[in-house]
Amino acid sequence: MRIDREKAEFLDKMIQHWEDEKLLDPVKSAELKKSYAIKNFDWQKLAQYSIYIALACGVFALGSLLIDKEILVLLETLYQTPNIIISILSFLAAAWFLFLGNKRRKNKVRQVFSNEALLFGGILFIANGLAYFGKSISRNTDHYSLIFLAAVPIYAFLGYYFKSKLIWAFALLSLGSWFGTETSYISKGNLYFLGMNYPLRFVCFGTLLIAGAWLLRNIKQLEFLFQTTYFIAYLYTFTALWLLSIFGNFGSIDQWYSVNQTSLIGWGSLSIFICGLTFFLGFKFKDEMAREFGATFLIVNLYSRFFEYFWDTWHKALFFMVLAISFWIIGRKAEKIWNLEFLKKE
Repeated sequence: MRIDREKAEFLDKMIQHWEDEKLLDPVKSAELKKSYAIKNFDWQKLAQYSIYIALACGVFALGSLLIDKEILVLLETLYQTPNIIISILSFLAAAWFLFLGNKRRKNKVRQVFSNEALLFGGILFIANGLAYFGKSISRNTDHYSLIFLAAVPIYAFLGYYFKSKLIWAFALLSLGSWFGTETSYISKGNLYFLGMNYPLRFVCFGTLLIAGAWLLRNIKQLEFLFQTTYFIAYLYTFTALWLLSIFGNFGSIDQWYSVNQTSLIGWGSLSIFICGLTFFLGFKFKDEMAREFGATFLIVNLYSRFFEYFWDTWHKALFFMVLAISFWIIGRKAEKIWNLEFLKKE
């Protein structure tokens, strides 16, 4: 078995530790060490990054085409094509990409990133087909949140059918997009919905999604979707919570500019408290996802408050010196906690 150098060094230390503790005899220890070797180059990471770069370059290529004058003239002639025709063509292209990606996942199991890229292409064509379908049936309405809502069951079914966490993630992103646009539509463009601005709304939305993730975990057929749902739910919740700590429950930038930042200290304190509580509960109940999100956003919140309150009042040399010392302390503490010195005998 060929593995990364870091993993090989870790296994070497573990096997040596077990041998020193008389849990392994020298013969078995040597046998285990011969069962793996260090791989010279991580081709899997190269494949992954290459596929991602290819997708990004494809987007840039499309953008470059759209600013070309000759291409724009051609698009003007295609613009007369009925929206329903473009929608049907997009759905057919999506079906082809999804079929091909699913077929390759069965026949070429190891080509993970290429297969996911094909599924991603199908997702984009579905989104394009839904957008043009919406334009073809509702030209005189601004209730476009229904397009996002229509995408949710489609992506959810495909994610379950293909056992694809990527497609399921797009179902959750579509659900969040629908929630944001629908609450805006219901409030008729008002900056608040039930007295909440966008960050506060998404804190509530993310919290409900976290509860929904735990429901999935208790359903055997849907258990494989738990981790993806749990991650995106935390991402919604803690990103919105961080924005809430900065902007408070103000609906516009103008309102936010008119108040002193210290008046938002309550929202900042609430955000720090929730992050700290999540971090503590993650440790207590061995919930790695909660622990990592709690720790990450606790640090983000603390440094956000540091920038808010001291950037304009402190001398920049003192400001960056305190910043450097704090990061040094965090680095040293992390090094002590997660290093491999516990493998050595005292």
